[in-house]
Amino acid sequence: MRLPFFVARRYLFAGKSHNVINIISAISMLGMAIGTAVLIIVLSVYNGFDGLVRSSLSDLDPDYIITPSAGKTFVAEGADFDWLHANGSVENVFNILQENIFVQYEGRQSVAKAKGVDSLYEAESPLRTHMLLGDFSLHHGEMQQCLVGMNLAGKLGVNVNFLSPMEFYFPSREGSISIQNPMASIGIEHARPTGIFSVNADTDNSLVIVPIELMRDLLDYEKEVSAVEVRLAPGLSRKQVKAFEKDLYSHFLDGFVVRDRMRQNDSLYKMMKYEKAAIFLILVFIIIIIAFNVFGSLSMLIIEKTEDISTFRSMGATEGTVKSIFVLEGWLISLIGLVSGLALGVAFVLLQQKFGFISMPSGSYVVKSYPVRLQLDDLLITGLGVALIGYLIALLPASSLSSRR
Repeated sequence: MRLPFFVARRYLFAGKSHNVINIISAISMLGMAIGTAVLIIVLSVYNGFDGLVRSSLSDLDPDYIITPSAGKTFVAEGADFDWLHANGSVENVFNILQENIFVQYEGRQSVAKAKGVDSLYEAESPLRTHMLLGDFSLHHGEMQQCLVGMNLAGKLGVNVNFLSPMEFYFPSREGSISIQNPMASIGIEHARPTGIFSVNADTDNSLVIVPIELMRDLLDYEKEVSAVEVRLAPGLSRKQVKAFEKDLYSHFLDGFVVRDRMRQNDSLYKMMKYEKAAIFLILVFIIIIIAFNVFGSLSMLIIEKTEDISTFRSMGATEGTVKSIFVLEGWLISLIGLVSGLALGVAFVLLQQKFGFISMPSGSYVVKSYPVRLQLDDLLITGLGVALIGYLIALLPASSLSSRR
């Protein structure tokens, strides 16, 4: 392997009799470098946005959620829930009562997803970091208050500076609807909106957060909840998380469904993975097209070095050795472009992380500049993918050497 590599390196860096081959080789290296750099940059931007989405969802969605396997509600009492509250791996346990209801504010109406939360949620929820207007507060003395998603607030014309209450309607679970007086069979509760939050489009369009007491009064429940949200203590190791998860599933095996954060948004996370895979494949296809410059450069080099090939054969070089020279020649062009592209792409991403010199378009965005995040697996997959493409492309013209005797 030393002789083919030595000759391939000499062919690559030594002057060639035809300048056009030098130009095509340089274009091939530059193309592979640019293609690799673009692949790293685009994947890093995607990782940045992916991180933003996951971060925003982590403030709304708990690490684990416990729901009944049958029916809508349950009473969160018993030995298993005592174990959950006493577990050292758990930071918070929130009781939730959620239902789709009808809301009205200042004559404007809409269907909303009302989420009733307990006092611990009000005190500890990280959702308070997503407030746009007003305060994250559900009680003012004896007065009940509510928080409204940004888009829903815009649809209803909610103003947190006004004293007008929001009205919540839900049909009575226990009574029948009277045709003569339908409103007598509908429960009504009131809460003044004191804050507007923004997490994502789906949440902003429909979610209203209210005290759990209001939801129980509206739905005719006493102690029932529709879900229990579990947030783990920060700083746990992967091993500790896995151990807790195993215990959690074993305690709530019968009558309950336990979902981690991935399973709570299964379709969203799958879609994000498929999108990233599609982006990667499209960019790899572009790199394959660019790599055909290597094919042209190597084919012309083989034609130029016909006399050298005859000399190698007369000196006893095997057909495999001669092929290896030109395969390595073409592969070196790809590898030099690969290394240069990786360095260029990583440098660009690191500079964007530090300085944020490429800003987001004007609008209401969470971040001011394009978010980027490097991932080691992206670098490895890109490196292996581009190296394999370069090697396979180099094999094509070298395989025709046997016919040039």
